[in-house]
Amino acid sequence: MTALSQLPFELVIFDWDGTLFDSVSQIVQSLQWAAQQYQIDLTADAARNIIGLGLPEVMQTLFPEHEALHPHIQAEYSRHYVANSSTQRWFGGVDELLTQLEQHGILLAVATGKNRIGLDRVLAQTQSHHRFIATRCANEARSKPHPLMLEQLLQETGIPLERAVMVGDTTYDMQMAQSIGMPRIGVSYGVHSEAELATYQPLAIVHSVAELAQVLMP
Repeated sequence: MTALSQLPFELVIFDWDGTLFDSVSQIVQSLQWAAQQYQIDLTADAARNIIGLGLPEVMQTLFPEHEALHPHIQAEYSRHYVANSSTQRWFGGVDELLTQLEQHGILLAVATGKNRIGLDRVLAQTQSHHRFIATRCANEARSKPHPLMLEQLLQETGIPLERAVMVGDTTYDMQMAQSIGMPRIGVSYGVHSEAELATYQPLAIVHSVAELAQVLMP
């Protein structure tokens, strides 16, 4: 894997779930559990495919015929997820990758479909709030794939668009970055497949955190 060191990245914007944090299976289980409380069938594939969207968009996508139940399903999902996710951690190698990037003076940020309460909880869980110069959640901007989160992060950090890169595991991440011409890197170990990610012409698609480190390190 060849490093992309010729590209002057000063800011790496990470997605959270499925990119940094090994949480995909629990999200799927919690969505299915919440749906079951209201006798609604939900396949694992359908639940997995929407990871990355904001929760209101998840409800609209998965349960369009049950709009009145959206607040209740969302609340059940959140309760189940929090109750069953206390042992979740970063993917192996993420801590080392973030440290290496920091040591090279590269700024780190997060753009996630989580809400602020959820992100702050996992930042505390991983003791990593201080590592990110800025973070943005779906309930503070607009859900992916709209690029508002990225635009806000660029404005907050003052980094030019061409010197930032978006790293994510879903087509929502890739589409969000592509729509404003931001460089992007896909990771295939999260939600969406290599073929799906490739549709949005990322600079690279990596299959492990170790490969991600190889392409990001100067």
